[in-house]
Amino acid sequence: ISWHVPRRVTPLQDGSVKILEMYMGINGQRLDRRQMAARGYALSATDFHIVVEIPVGSPDGYNKSHAPDYQYHITYTVEPMLEVMWRAERSHEDTRYKILFPITTPLMPRPPQAVDFTNAEERLFGIHVGTFLDDVELKNITFSTGTSTLEECVAKGFIVQEHRHPGGLKSFSLKVPFVATEVLKHNPEPLVTTYTLALVFGFLIHPEETAFAHPVEFTASLQDVVLPTIKGTCDQHLFYIEVTFGNQGKNFETLIEYKPLTPELEQEFRLQENETHLTLVVPFTAKQTAFERITADSIRARLDILLWEMTNNWMLADFFLSCNFPLRTTMCYPNGTITALAAKVESVPNLIPGWLTLKDKSCKPFFSDDRFAYFSFGVDSCGTTRTFFDNYMIYQNEIGHYYTNRGNTYASPNDPEYRQTVSCYYMINDTRTVKFGYKSHSTYPSAEIGIGQLDVQMRLAQDSSYSYFYQAEDYPVVTYLRQPLYFEVALTRSNDPSLELILESCWATAYEDSSSQPSWDVIVNTCENKEDSHVTLFHPVTADARVNIPSHFKRFSINMFTFTKDDVILKDEIYIHCKAMVCDINDTSEDICRGQCPRRSPGISGFQGIKGLKTQSADSRQPRRISTGPVHLFSSK
Repeated sequence: ISWHVPRRVTPLQDGSVKILEMYMGINGQRLDRRQMAARGYALSATDFHIVVEIPVGSPDGYNKSHAPDYQYHITYTVEPMLEVMWRAERSHEDTRYKILFPITTPLMPRPPQAVDFTNAEERLFGIHVGTFLDDVELKNITFSTGTSTLEECVAKGFIVQEHRHPGGLKSFSLKVPFVATEVLKHNPEPLVTTYTLALVFGFLIHPEETAFAHPVEFTASLQDVVLPTIKGTCDQHLFYIEVTFGNQGKNFETLIEYKPLTPELEQEFRLQENETHLTLVVPFTAKQTAFERITADSIRARLDILLWEMTNNWMLADFFLSCNFPLRTTMCYPNGTITALAAKVESVPNLIPGWLTLKDKSCKPFFSDDRFAYFSFGVDSCGTTRTFFDNYMIYQNEIGHYYTNRGNTYASPNDPEYRQTVSCYYMINDTRTVKFGYKSHSTYPSAEIGIGQLDVQMRLAQDSSYSYFYQAEDYPVVTYLRQPLYFEVALTRSNDPSLELILESCWATAYEDSSSQPSWDVIVNTCENKEDSHVTLFHPVTADARVNIPSHFKRFSINMFTFTKDDVILKDEIYIHCKAMVCDINDTSEDICRGQCPRRSPGISGFQGIKGLKTQSADSRQPRRISTGPVHLFSSK
């Protein structure tokens, strides 16, 4: 600050004068030269002026905050004093003159500076903003979610601090964790998350209560995305798929054969989902599977799963599972009939199964659809050849497509061919010896009578793995219509491997009494009820840590249903009852002891176990009834 005072002050001065003394001061107090030097003040004179120089910000003045146009400025104010004594040359009189003159600087912009001290490893935003004069107060902070007072910020877990600095200055700091809802998250890449904190600091200047603001935006990127994973297994009929979500939750669509799952497919594939996983059960014959290879006794099928992020069109995970499933494609009958099954394989994508023929092109499929063709023919027809080999006759034919001018199965003869050989072996000569003997009936075998108790119990499993079961306190179990219910019946308190548990019949009732009406059979004469549109499924039992003797267990599943009359639900719960028998594996004299559903085709596995809440004892072949329930139908009303 330069203060220029004229040397000649009219009308105080008349004629020539001589300056005898000249002093400066602050706030009316004279300063000596030592004090002036310490403060950096200067006092000098020119031909026309006396000049006082004061550094802006000297301790004898003060600063003040302002906010014109909502922008932060400061001013500096100081009140210097000038004391002059002069002597007039004519009158020789001395005059002492003292001037006090307050000076305020023009507005000086001081835009706040925001410093980023974010710690990405600790997942914490850090912002330092300043500096300000002491008359500035941080009043609030506005985030993308709204404006919060400092108290509300602290309540949310944010750290807000005021810092003091020399010279009467202050600054403010703010720390916000990445997980806060005020932090915006974006994934520029599948594995990278960009965190953005955009906010506006709101300030007040006292005592005028003048407001101004300062916007700040900082970003941080981390490679912290955990992608979802897929795994799967197979049994003799089904693919079992499990998807584990990543740390972004379910942010994807599940695609099978590159197509999203429809609600109908979700129901068909028994989709189950929670906050962390989803599971699918897909039959190998589903249209969404691909057949890779077919042999006389098996087919190799593949299921392709894709997890697709729809917003950015990213593939988060892909998975394929190939398994061999037992399938008898050729059957040879003693009467000379041969049946063969052909399937459309992936290597011949344009194949239409209905256009396949045997060697004799007039021998077309007995039945066909878009995936299979079924042939039935005699060994002496359709171009079948016969070859003798040692003691066998071998009949062979071939399923294939033979090009014709009218055929459009292939785009050109250069496309892959389809050839499937059908072979049947018949023994030419066979001699068998049957031993016959006679034993007198004068004595009869006898067995020593033993006394003991065998327990049979039925339980409802939580899923098809039969690893976890509902306990007594879980009942009634609530489920949706047509959702599968997995039951297990088990023979307990026995380590005899020669015993087998057989389920003679099972039925459902609307009431706890097993003899109540209405009722519906789910197992009849050890087999599924053929009159049921949703056929009961038997599940295999294999030895594991819990199952020591598989023949002591039987497992089956049904779909949840209710009893209705005139389309009105009679009762929204069902009870399941079974009539079980314990048989000697080595004694099949009784029909019921010949195995669970012995009339089933060889390719289908036998029935398996249920464990229940209600237990009854059984001995020998005396049937016992066991029950479990209730199971409630979930209603969305």
